[in-house]
Amino acid sequence: MKHMDDLNRRNEPDGEGDADGRDGQAGAGGRDGQAGAGGEVAGLVLAAGGGRRLGGRPKALLTHRGRPLVEHAVAVLRAAGCTRVHVVVGARAADVRRLARLEGCVLVDNPRWEEGMGSSLRAGLDSLAGTGARAVLVSLVDQPGIGSEAATRVRAAFRDETSLVSAAYEGVRGHPVLFGSAHWAGVAASAAGDRGARAYLRAHQDAVTLVECGDVARAYDIDTEADLGHLE
Repeated sequence: MKHMDDLNRRNEPDGEGDADGRDGQAGAGGRDGQAGAGGEVAGLVLAAGGGRRLGGRPKALLTHRGRPLVEHAVAVLRAAGCTRVHVVVGARAADVRRLARLEGCVLVDNPRWEEGMGSSLRAGLDSLAGTGARAVLVSLVDQPGIGSEAATRVRAAFRDETSLVSAAYEGVRGHPVLFGSAHWAGVAASAAGDRGARAYLRAHQDAVTLVECGDVARAYDIDTEADLGHLE
């Protein structure tokens, strides 16, 4: 299990698509997404990694339960109540669009995905500007052991734009993580390389609400060939 500081060491992204890097927005977010907590808390999947330690196989396209892994990650956030879900894509973005069923999602291209997770997190947060979302629930595509129960618990801890919430596993920060919109600029400013939100969370650790999820989720990562055994 990796420390939540990993929102941060992992997932890397790429790009292509519309000029503004977004598409597939049918049925999610915007003004209609502001009605109710589902619209207030958007979902964000970081799914741009190139899978360097997996022989260059993008994690988004790994097969899990007969479908690309990115579909599973999106379904988890939707089951947790996120009506707007943004997905940051990068490595083999065209194939992700072609092979994965991501209807209703906003696909966000990160042409700088090879720089690390930080660039994907920045791209994802930037894509939420103007959507009316008051917070974002961030997950990583390569953690299929973290399902909707954990995501629902973290999302339920949302209070307002200042909320800062993290799943915990035996008291240790993990994923998913919820950032109220008041934190987005600070998170983006500190996200660099593979650090993601690590520095920001450390600097604001007293403000982080930890939600224990170890009884309903397994926080393993699909990083290496040996980890592929976790996929179903």
